[in-house]
Amino acid sequence: MTKAARNLALFDLDHTLLPTDSDHEWGRFMVKLGIVDEPAFSLAHERFYADYKAGCLDIHAYLRFSLAPLARHSRAQLHEWHRQFMAEVIEPALLPVALELVREHQDAGDLCCLITATNAFVTEPIGRAFGIECLIAPMPATLDGDPHGPYTGELDGIPSFQEGKIIRTEEWLKSLDKDWSSFERSYFYSDSRNDIPLLEKVTDPIATNPDPTLREHALQKGWRILELFEAK
Repeated sequence: MTKAARNLALFDLDHTLLPTDSDHEWGRFMVKLGIVDEPAFSLAHERFYADYKAGCLDIHAYLRFSLAPLARHSRAQLHEWHRQFMAEVIEPALLPVALELVREHQDAGDLCCLITATNAFVTEPIGRAFGIECLIAPMPATLDGDPHGPYTGELDGIPSFQEGKIIRTEEWLKSLDKDWSSFERSYFYSDSRNDIPLLEKVTDPIATNPDPTLREHALQKGWRILELFEAK
C-alpha cells in the first residue's frame, strides 16, 4: 500500500478523530487511580491544557511534566493501566463517523498516518483502534535506548507540535523514500490552531471541528470545514 499510494492522509487525534483530548483524559485517569498526587498534578495539568488551547504551550515543559509519571512504574503496570484507560475512556469515544472517515481514505488506497502532539505511550493503542498503522507522536525516551526498557521520563527527539509536525512528517516520509511530491494530493485533518503550519503545507487542509482561531483562519483561506461532532 505504501509504495502504490497516490495520496497522503494525515489525521490529528484529539478533538479531530476523538471528541475528547486523550492526553488530558489520561492525566485525569492517573489522578482517578492515584498514580499521581492531587492537587498539585491537576493544577499544573489544567494550566498546561489551557496554554495548549490558547496556542502558547511550552511543549518541552509540558512533555517533561506528562512523561515523568511513566518513569515511576514498570512497563507492565503502565500497559495494564492503559488497557483500563482504553476500555473506560477511549473505546466509548470511538465514534462511527470518525472510523468511517479513516476507512474512506484507507479504501481509496491512501497512505494514512496519525500525527499528534500527545505522546506515543498514550496514542499508539488509540491509533491501532482506528486501524491506522503509522503514528507520528512525541516519543518517550527509554533507558539506554532500549525500545522495551523502562521509561526515563524524558523526550526522545523532536516533539510533533506546531512546526515540529512538519519536521517529523518529512522525516517519516524520507524514511519511506518519499516526500510531498510523491503524492498527487495530501490531506490533513485537524481541529487546532496549533496545526496551522502543517495545514498550510498540505494540498488539502481540512479544518475538522475547528477551534475558533482555526475556524476564522479556515474561512479566510477558503479551506474546507468539516464538523464530525456536534460539540467539542
